[in-house]
Amino acid sequence: MAGIRGIDSNAAGNPQRVIITFEHAVNEEARAALSNLGGRVIKDLELVNGLAVLLPSEAAVKQARVLAGVKKVEEDAMVFAVAKPPWAGGGDSGQPAEVLEWGVDRIDADLAWASSRGFGVNVAIIDTGIDKDHADLVGNLKGGVNFVSKSPAKPADPNKWDDDNGHGTHVAGIVAAVDNEIGVIGTAPEAYLWAVKVLDRNGSGYISDVIDGINWAVNNGMRVVNMSLGTASDIQALHDAVDAAYNAGLVLVAAAGNSGDGNGTTNEVIYPAKYSSVIAVAATASDDSTPYWSSEGEEVELAAPGVDIRSTWNDGLYNTISGTSMATPHVAGTVALMLKDSVLSPAEVRAALQAAADDLGAPGRDNFYGYGLVDTEESVTGVQTQ
Repeated sequence: MAGIRGIDSNAAGNPQRVIITFEHAVNEEARAALSNLGGRVIKDLELVNGLAVLLPSEAAVKQARVLAGVKKVEEDAMVFAVAKPPWAGGGDSGQPAEVLEWGVDRIDADLAWASSRGFGVNVAIIDTGIDKDHADLVGNLKGGVNFVSKSPAKPADPNKWDDDNGHGTHVAGIVAAVDNEIGVIGTAPEAYLWAVKVLDRNGSGYISDVIDGINWAVNNGMRVVNMSLGTASDIQALHDAVDAAYNAGLVLVAAAGNSGDGNGTTNEVIYPAKYSSVIAVAATASDDSTPYWSSEGEEVELAAPGVDIRSTWNDGLYNTISGTSMATPHVAGTVALMLKDSVLSPAEVRAALQAAADDLGAPGRDNFYGYGLVDTEESVTGVQTQ
């Protein structure tokens, strides 16, 4: 494990930020034992019977592994927003006339709106936050929470969920920008957006904050979770968290990653998309090709538009960027449409999405497109169209 960001490793004895999970609920004995090792608890992770802890050294990590009741000690690995750089700037300013962007159009979301516009379906955007006063979002933006702190010693201010990057705002617009005659219109234009800030102004954060965000989603009535973020690190605590959310009835959708090499025999799918309880989404271009950078692998379940996607941005702006980050909210918005007045289980939602998907590439499921391009109209209505 590397030394912790922002701490002089030599002066502080190479401290380690870890996630410790237990065979039982965290108790005072466990806290005392960690304190005796010089550990500082950063946060509780109730969803996985765990703690995020700052330990003073690698030796302390080794000692923590053999404490009574400890299930696993893992690095609190970094996670990152999954958009293609550069993100800087914003395209349109002011209040441009509303446009049905190519991605929402390509998946036939507008053809589903006669049946559902997603009204009232809670969608958690686990990301960099959402611009609190964007004119194209405020009608659907219902609140949020922040889990990003500036240092392990300072708890996060839960009210500071405003986006300081732009990525989360872009994702939110693809899910549910309001149909209000300005800017863009989201896949589910009446779904409720909730900002769950786990990534900082640079688009990076910790696994423990993502777990906290998933736990918040479970406890606050979310039905869909969008995670346009990921890591190459397979952390069991994150795996347990997404499984717990899935078993609680939430549909989780995540970016497959932007590390593709164009070779269908290799696998670059990142976590949490790689876990079986999560819908992994690859990206497509306007000609239905999949860009070389879209991660391939057997876990890819669906594909959606992810190249040159225009959506909302910070400070009331709009921006055009690419990535599996942009593909993912097209699927999350589709799920929100499906769940309006519906009691479908996550497994039933996935089965319907797979059956409705437009098969692209090699016949049948493949490692580039999964089951194919998401077809929103068919997924919502259950009626096959041409």
